[in-house]
Amino acid sequence: MRNMVDGDAGKLLAQIRRGTIEYCVLALLRDRDRYGFELVRTLSDNGMVTSEGTVYPLLTRLRNDGHVETFWQESPQGPPRRYYRLTEAGRLALESFVFQWKTFKDSVDSLLEGGPLR
Repeated sequence: MRNMVDGDAGKLLAQIRRGTIEYCVLALLRDRDRYGFELVRTLSDNGMVTSEGTVYPLLTRLRNDGHVETFWQESPQGPPRRYYRLTEAGRLALESFVFQWKTFKDSVDSLLEGGPLR
């Protein structure tokens, strides 16, 4: 088995991020409304994204899919901010993902630890 070089590891991580980032955004909105740059900063601080160019198109898609809704709110520091709020459809999508993620994660963990799949 060949060793994974840095470029391969980066591609793997990018694929994992691409498949999970929208649900990470929904999870961040589960407990409270947030504005776009706050989401970018939180995701960046947690190693999930490296640019705003990843998050804003995703937020537009989540809004178009009915998973989030938006509203404007005055900011004490500059212009009004667009806030994002999880909708019921978004909450259901997140719940479904959490269930599927746990099942998938358990299977992967079992294989990586050398155990049989159930």
